[in-house]
Amino acid sequence: MQISDLPYPDPGVPDARTGPRFLLWLGRGQLGGQARSLAWGLLHFGGVAGLPYAVGLGVDAVVRRDGGGLLRVGALLLLLGIAISLGDAMLHRTAVTNWITAAARVQQLLARKTAELGSALTRRVAAGEVVAVSTGDVEKIGWFVEAVSRFLAAALTVAAICVGLLFYAPAIGVVVAVGVPVLALSVLPLLPRATRRADVQREKAGKATELASDTVAGLRVLRGIGGEELFLGRYREASQEVRRAAVRSARMWALIAAVQVLLPGALMITVVWYGAVLVTDERLAVGELVAAFSAVATMLYPLRHFQEIAMAYSFSRPSAARAARVLSLTRTGEAVPAGAGTAGAAAAPAPGGDLYDPETGVLAPAGAFTAVVCGDPDLAGRLAERLGGHPTDSAGAARSALLGGVALDELALDTARELVLVQDKDPVLLSGTLRELFDVPASGSVTPRAALEAAQCDDVLDALLQSAPDGVRDPMDARITERGRSLSGGQRQRLALARSLVTDPEVLVLDEPTSAVDSHTEARIADGIAALRSGRTTVVLASSPLLLDRADRVVLVHEGRALPAGTHRELLHGEPRYRAVVTRETDEEQRRAGIGLAGPAEELTGIEESA
Repeated sequence: MQISDLPYPDPGVPDARTGPRFLLWLGRGQLGGQARSLAWGLLHFGGVAGLPYAVGLGVDAVVRRDGGGLLRVGALLLLLGIAISLGDAMLHRTAVTNWITAAARVQQLLARKTAELGSALTRRVAAGEVVAVSTGDVEKIGWFVEAVSRFLAAALTVAAICVGLLFYAPAIGVVVAVGVPVLALSVLPLLPRATRRADVQREKAGKATELASDTVAGLRVLRGIGGEELFLGRYREASQEVRRAAVRSARMWALIAAVQVLLPGALMITVVWYGAVLVTDERLAVGELVAAFSAVATMLYPLRHFQEIAMAYSFSRPSAARAARVLSLTRTGEAVPAGAGTAGAAAAPAPGGDLYDPETGVLAPAGAFTAVVCGDPDLAGRLAERLGGHPTDSAGAARSALLGGVALDELALDTARELVLVQDKDPVLLSGTLRELFDVPASGSVTPRAALEAAQCDDVLDALLQSAPDGVRDPMDARITERGRSLSGGQRQRLALARSLVTDPEVLVLDEPTSAVDSHTEARIADGIAALRSGRTTVVLASSPLLLDRADRVVLVHEGRALPAGTHRELLHGEPRYRAVVTRETDEEQRRAGIGLAGPAEELTGIEESA
């Protein structure tokens, strides 16, 4: 895989059981690139390792006054210089290619997982962690993948130098052969502490990033309540914690770097001292001493890659663990075995099936406009996720909804999303033109104009035209800023509703679609939804009487279970618990009105009667 071939046609199914297994899976996927990088690395480091030998031959030639030998040494040095230059250039090229392709593969996997889970992702993983994985962690993982081949080339070169010295100058070679493993392993006792400090730094950085994201997202609200300074103080404190953690981590890595300088220096001093003694005793030639000293000096260059691979693994291991934790998430909440695909997906149900949630007992008949009332907003959000085929229990205990008797989480993702569309209570508008916003997979039965009219977006179109450049005449060509920040909350909500209506799915689930609009607009939107979705299954999770009165049937979810359904007016007069949620009456107000909430015995009787 070359950079020009990116993105991958298929990034594959990762082994996301653990961080090291994920790194191993990435490495196996780039064996060709690793082999090329290793070959160029051996050429480069081999040229560097050959310099001491050439220098030793040159010194011997000078001592012997051998002019022909000097010419041969000169030719050898020229070849070594070419090998070093060519190997270094191509090693850098192939290593960077490995880095970028590994990072691109991880980003594609994360993007695919994000598209698969949708809003359920941030219910299971903190937003700051998702940002950290998709930015800094991706680079650290790529760093380790590209450093592996360079480390292997350096390790083979160091081993070759040690073996060569054992044959070329055995007395010095023994000292080097004993000292080099000590140099390579000297930092291992320090790595666990350095890794822990680096983990703490990354954890604090992730929390600071999450705090910053939340602050930016709620900046308009913060300004309205004067809370900017409060959150600024919190972020300042969080950033200072990141700084202190970074300093502690840097101190440990500085100690490791100092050890990597001190011990090689001690080895060189030992080689020079012992070699001088051997030369004095005429047990070693001057040229051999020069070659041995040069070999030890040049060996320090590939030895640096031992420290780099240790750092790269220390940084990439927790990054890979975080990436694996995100990639291991599934729609069902159950772990996916390595290499598992979607071949076992169930067949799509026949059109016209009812939508049923087995957790709460909520039933939405086919072709009907069903409203669901939940006193708990969190419960409503989890119900909306299940109705879309995303069980919200991370342990996999919660079941997704059934459409026509088929579990949605057993269907292929594309099939499930063609059948059921869920709009959550905080939909996102991407930047671009209004025409691009409505360029979504759709049946074609609902035009953007009809959807905008049903969602009462006339004032939104006027606002977009007023802020558009002079040459724009069609509001569909007007641009929407990032996340629609130039629009009010109600305007963003109505545009998102219109986008959902355009798709015209078999089942449309709307979670509080009109919570940010006034009552008059809400009544018109309710009529528009009922008219545009006539004959199509529509589920609205809301507590607004204006929406509930337009629904064909209303279901109250009380303490996690659905009570017998009815119309809004029937439940308002016959179900005190429903009236308490919809009218927001207090217990005192209900007692004054002579309405008592049903006790446990009454609830049991009602359930038995409904059964």
